[in-house]
Amino acid sequence: MNSSFPGAQVVGRMAAVLRAVSTAMPRGVSTADVARATGLARPTVHRLLAALTAEGFCDHENTSGLWMLGPEMYLMGTVAAERYDITDIARPHVAALAEATGESAFLSVRRGDETVCLVRQDGAFPIRSFVLYEGKRFPLGVASAGLAILSFLSESAIERYLESRDLTANHGEDHATEPLRRRIAETRERGWSENPGLIVKGSWGMGAAVFDAAGQPAWALSLTGVESRFSPERRPELGRMLMHHAHELSKSLRGERSAF
Repeated sequence: MNSSFPGAQVVGRMAAVLRAVSTAMPRGVSTADVARATGLARPTVHRLLAALTAEGFCDHENTSGLWMLGPEMYLMGTVAAERYDITDIARPHVAALAEATGESAFLSVRRGDETVCLVRQDGAFPIRSFVLYEGKRFPLGVASAGLAILSFLSESAIERYLESRDLTANHGEDHATEPLRRRIAETRERGWSENPGLIVKGSWGMGAAVFDAAGQPAWALSLTGVESRFSPERRPELGRMLMHHAHELSKSLRGERSAF
């Protein structure tokens, strides 16, 4: 954690704790699980959670002992949404993808070196994958949304990221640098990303990047489902749908009229 100025370490630890709690919403998370997720000692985590709760940033359920985000986070999020939230514009695209494909459709946002799932819409097919859900975070390059976003960053940004991150410890050798380079090249060539069961065996995903007004990949639309629903014959059709909705959403975010 950055300690270049006084108090930076404490701020960094609190931020890590809040991220860990956010990924467990709405069910809540134990002190021990937050400690494991952050790498901090359990007494330290408990003190930080107690301090955050005293200020309203976290909440503690006495019966279960679980921690959740508090009312101050809701209020701040509501204010910040005016600048950062695109879910109202994106939700019709997510719903259209779920309806047309029968799969679970998602909107994810880039947050630094991670993606965070913002919207989930399940399709009509009764067997679903639950790898991705609202609030779930993955590093760039992991899962179809993160791969789609990483693939369309600049060459220099991709290289900096690959040189600075080791994804194998948490996500396996399929996420080593060279296999990831190959998937980036394939994504750039096709236009959409594919995750052939690399996170959970039998759970497939596909994603397409959504670009902001500056032309940077800032969000992604994605689909997930069971492997049998992502056959070689069907994937091009799903990819074209994803790219169509990603393109139309990108146009809307640039203030252009969308045909959708």
